[in-house]
Amino acid sequence: MAQIIFTQQLARFLPVPTLETQADNVRAALDGAFAANPRLGAYVLDEQGRLRANVVVFIDGKRSELDEPLRSDSRIYVLQALSGG
Repeated sequence: MAQIIFTQQLARFLPVPTLETQADNVRAALDGAFAANPRLGAYVLDEQGRLRANVVVFIDGKRSELDEPLRSDSRIYVLQALSGG
């Protein structure tokens, strides 16, 4: 099964365990994660259902969009950008 890994930046606000999914694409995988943890969705997607400007998704090391297809062994990393300095 594909894995969804949320980076530790999000862990400051809520639990973000690694999840397994059989979804066909990134959006379906995230929808499953948000069903289990509805608050998480607000940190990742905006009001129109798009990735927030400060969030990026990588699949197997390649930056990806929500419609990107998944393989059964894909690793999906959801990263929230840090700011400040």
